[in-house]
Amino acid sequence: MEKKLLVDGSVALAERQPRVIKIAAAERQDALLRVAAYTRVSSDSADQLHSFAAQNRYYTTLISGKTEWQLVDIYADEGLSGTASEKRASFQRMMADCRRGLIDQILVKSISRFARNTKDCLASIRELKELGVNVRFEREGIDTNQVSSELITTIYAAFAQKESESISGNRQWGYQRSMEQGTFNTYNAPVGFRMVAGKLEVDEEEAPTIRRIFNEYLNGCNSREISAGLNKDEVLGRVWNSKAVDYILLNERYAGNALLQKRYTTDSFPRQKKRNHGEREMYYVAGSNCAIVSQETFDRAQKLRKERKTFPVSLHDESSRKMRCTCGGRIRAKQVNQKWHWCCCNHDEKRSCPITAIPEAQIQESFCRMYYKLKHQGSAILEQMLANFNEIRKRKMLWSTDIVALNKKISDLSSQNQTLAFLKQQGLVDPDIFISKSNGLTRELQQAKAEKEKQLNTQSDMTAMKTQEMLETLGNGPEYLERFDAELFGELVEKIIIESNDSVRFVLKNELEVQESIERTVR
Repeated sequence: MEKKLLVDGSVALAERQPRVIKIAAAERQDALLRVAAYTRVSSDSADQLHSFAAQNRYYTTLISGKTEWQLVDIYADEGLSGTASEKRASFQRMMADCRRGLIDQILVKSISRFARNTKDCLASIRELKELGVNVRFEREGIDTNQVSSELITTIYAAFAQKESESISGNRQWGYQRSMEQGTFNTYNAPVGFRMVAGKLEVDEEEAPTIRRIFNEYLNGCNSREISAGLNKDEVLGRVWNSKAVDYILLNERYAGNALLQKRYTTDSFPRQKKRNHGEREMYYVAGSNCAIVSQETFDRAQKLRKERKTFPVSLHDESSRKMRCTCGGRIRAKQVNQKWHWCCCNHDEKRSCPITAIPEAQIQESFCRMYYKLKHQGSAILEQMLANFNEIRKRKMLWSTDIVALNKKISDLSSQNQTLAFLKQQGLVDPDIFISKSNGLTRELQQAKAEKEKQLNTQSDMTAMKTQEMLETLGNGPEYLERFDAELFGELVEKIIIESNDSVRFVLKNELEVQESIERTVR
């Protein structure tokens, strides 16, 4: 029989009570608070110089005046758009420095300067709080270290977003009126031009590249071949792709004219740029700027593009590169009853492949069906692929010491250029010295950006770029294809693998593979 031990409840609790020893928090010894400042300056060139210089002096004085603070950097973006954080290079550089543990606190003039998109604002603040970085909004008197600050920040961010939408709406209205009057001019000079006093002028250093592109295209090269040649020759120190070449070939600016509102901004938020397929009016302005190529050259290029796009045998023009049989045999085109068919050489010559001749029209129809599925169902897959590639790129930018050093160099050179321009406006720099120094800084900046792109453009980055191009192609393409489109085929498909007489596999530009059936015609 077990002996029961009866114990008073209070005694039992007392015996289980753990012994707690309080250890006082250690004070940071000689640890300075690493402080940065973020601002967006006016997009107007003159105001931008004054604003940047003024805010640079303000934050430098403010932070340096506190003995317990250490100035990390002042990050400044142009005020073109506060609604999308990914478009702000300095903001992204600041976030990368925070992830590297280089910043303890960020000073911002107001929430509207930090972000005008409520979602991005909260996402950035939450990430910074997880990193141990607090943000102080001076105008609103908000410190994100305070528990109640997120609710207040949300309210202010919502108001800032509404203000941004109103400003954007007014700006779009102004753009529309100037387009109707034919007075609208682009703010960014295309390759081959430079902006001088609000007007486009020919850049004699870049113009030969534009003429080269048109000449090579008229001599039989396609946009992919042209871009490959430009990259091989390292033309203008930039990375070229077929989209960039197509943009030049289609841009009437190079013939001295302007077609306005080829793209438009959606009314709903978040606002998106979309290609105008007739949803909005367009405005053609003849003789709007100086020409780099003649009107005749430009018109010939457009005629050739239409001919290549509608040429009925465009598939077998590239058969050796585009077509493969699953057995490993070469695919070739031949005419049967005045219609083009695709045949495996191993079937025709050795009878070792069971796949018989397939009418080209059936492969074209398979592509049209594949395009519809990709357009309406595949975008989510492509977007996820792009997100994964961007995450890899972000990690590379975060941890690569070479990339971090180049980012710092680019930022320093940009600041020097802005400061130099500000000093010239104040009459403190001789014009000849200004031109010499400015040209030198511009060359260094271009070289640094080109080197950064070169280091970032690994295989995964090239695949990401191709995925982005495919998303843009699908976004700008029609809802469905009534007939085969050779241009879309060239932009989306890298090669075709014939699996059987009933199935074909499309290998897309970003290496994604899509299988599609071949619907045989009943004879």
